[in-house]
Amino acid sequence: MDKVESYRQVVRRLIEEYSQYRPSHGRIDTELIMDRERDHYELMHVGWDGQRRIHGSVVHIDIIDGRVWVQYDGTSRSVVEELVAGGIPREDIVLAFHPADVRHYTGFAVG
Repeated sequence: MDKVESYRQVVRRLIEEYSQYRPSHGRIDTELIMDRERDHYELMHVGWDGQRRIHGSVVHIDIIDGRVWVQYDGTSRSVVEELVAGGIPREDIVLAFHPADVRHYTGFAVG
C-alpha cells in the first residue's frame, strides 16, 4: 500500500470514529461527508438546539499533494495528535487553520 492510501485509511477511520458521537442536547444530526475521489473528508453537525439552528463543520481534513491538511478541528480532542498516533508523520500534516507565515513554528509541515 502506498503512503497516500495509508493516510486515507487513517483519516477515514478517524472521521468515522468521530461520527459515532452525538451531541448530548438538541435535535442534531451528524453528517459524515467523504469525497474519496477528491480526498475531502468532513464531519458536520446539522439540526436544532431549541430555537438555535446548528449547521457547521466539526472536523475537515483534505489530502493534497501527499500531505494531510487539517482545515478545521472543532473537537475537544486533538485530531492532529490522533493522526500522528495513527502513523502519519508530523512532516506530512499541515495545520491549515494557521496562517501560512506561522506554520513553521508548529512543528508540522508548512504546506
